[in-house]
Amino acid sequence: MCGIWALFGSDECLSVQCTSAMKIAHRGPDAFRFENVNGFTNCCFGFHRLAIVDQLYGMQPLRIKKFPFLWLCYNGEIYNHHTLKKQFGFEHQTKVDGEVLLHLYERFGIQKMASLLDGVFAFILLDTANQKVYLGRDTYGVRPLFKLLTDDGFLAVCSEAKGLTNITHAMATPAEIVPFLPGHFEVFDLKQNGKVQSVQMEEFHCCTKEPAHAVYDTVDALPTSFDEETVKSNIRSLFENAVRKRLMAQRRIGCLLSGGLDSSLVAATLVKLAKEEKLPYPIQTFSIGSEDSPDILAARKVAAHLGTEHHEVNFSAEEGIQAVEDVIFHLETYDITTIRASVGMYLVSKYIREKSDSVVIFSGEGADELAQGYIYFHKAPSPAAAAQDSVRLLKELYLFDVLRADRTTSAHGLELRVPFLDHRLTAYYLSLPEEVRTPKHGVEKHLLRESFKGLNLIPEEILWRRKEAFSDGMMSEKKSWYACLQEHLESMVNDEQMEKAPRTFPHLPPGSKEAYYYREVFEKSYPGRAQWLSHYWMPRWINATDPSARTLSIYKPDKEQ
Repeated sequence: MCGIWALFGSDECLSVQCTSAMKIAHRGPDAFRFENVNGFTNCCFGFHRLAIVDQLYGMQPLRIKKFPFLWLCYNGEIYNHHTLKKQFGFEHQTKVDGEVLLHLYERFGIQKMASLLDGVFAFILLDTANQKVYLGRDTYGVRPLFKLLTDDGFLAVCSEAKGLTNITHAMATPAEIVPFLPGHFEVFDLKQNGKVQSVQMEEFHCCTKEPAHAVYDTVDALPTSFDEETVKSNIRSLFENAVRKRLMAQRRIGCLLSGGLDSSLVAATLVKLAKEEKLPYPIQTFSIGSEDSPDILAARKVAAHLGTEHHEVNFSAEEGIQAVEDVIFHLETYDITTIRASVGMYLVSKYIREKSDSVVIFSGEGADELAQGYIYFHKAPSPAAAAQDSVRLLKELYLFDVLRADRTTSAHGLELRVPFLDHRLTAYYLSLPEEVRTPKHGVEKHLLRESFKGLNLIPEEILWRRKEAFSDGMMSEKKSWYACLQEHLESMVNDEQMEKAPRTFPHLPPGSKEAYYYREVFEKSYPGRAQWLSHYWMPRWINATDPSARTLSIYKPDKEQ
């Protein structure tokens, strides 16, 4: 996890603009560098470093003797950098995983470079010899990237939008700040005055397609039969491979554990592989909730089963309510379910930062989108509709769950790893027949559960535990966290404000006092930026007015099964 920031063609003195780069300092607590580009007086890079790989040469912008005309600023992890180096005979100057981008670009060009990267990344690549600037972002947008481009060609880029909101420019019309689209790269021509012109925007990978780097993967081609046992075995080997490749770190690895299916599978596989790879420390697991919450109890069971060094963070509604404003500032969104779920993740990340030495944190994001884990999938009109919605959710992850996971952890200088969003695993799972991926016998994610049945990897009752939204499972069955929030916020917004809501906030007007309050807090930090959210996250195929699973008529707590 790092913070990247760059300007091309700034009209304002760079020493004034660079104060904006400090707004993302939390992403890289280990070091900071600010560097101008020789020969382009109006261009510069800013970089905040969290040192995970190659402690010595990992500073950026990354430049190597072989290609002095290339400047690279990237945030991410390239899991197949050793494989690519060997495959193409590259001679590396550093041990930095990102160096492989420079070699790939120089040999194959930008399109092939981007498509061969197995990992999570956001990059800014400058080629002064050919006067080009390139931006790119991984398939699911696990690593964030925002850009601001004025009509006269001033380009500003940053890991988080907050690093761009105070950038000044000479144009009379305000410039939009937009999230860079996942799975795409963009090419700009660079002029002598540092200004740019966009000449190409292209998708290099879509989640439903086998990634180009699969041919060089350490796991060979899989059996193609759709026979049930073959499919389950393929899912297991791809998932295990996804966790194994993410062990790449020189800092301590830990794992978030909610006691649900997804985080439990990640933790169990992580513990198993850590032993195989002989990591010199036990895996730490972290859960958050009130004392009698379903998550805390379930996570305790899993941790005992796995023998991890387990930490429980006690959560109270009061503490959660106090954190909401900070959480919205970090998230840069006012989406209801994202904020509810982020509070717990933000507080557990704060604990990890202050009370442990784990820095690289594994988590279960992506499984619900991939394996149809949301309770509303029971109401899908057909397997085809469910499969289609699964792809929609994966493509929108960068606006919701992936955004939450990145911002809540990076706020505390942690680095997140999400094995369920592995390119090969997701492409394979989405290639399976539509009917095998739907909920079965009243249980969502049935195929995923079946794939790990009878292995004693995690306790059986956890393997079949029903979906609880992270924000719901943190508090007792009697009272959800969202109910506490709503109760508290009832007094913060009056009825008159609610009546005027459609006029006050014409874009996505809030439908509840809770939503109104979030919007107010968001507008305080990011006035006039409501367009960053295109729609609220809501369940499909069921008449839902609230995103919480517990409000749906089809929700049944575990004990009623």
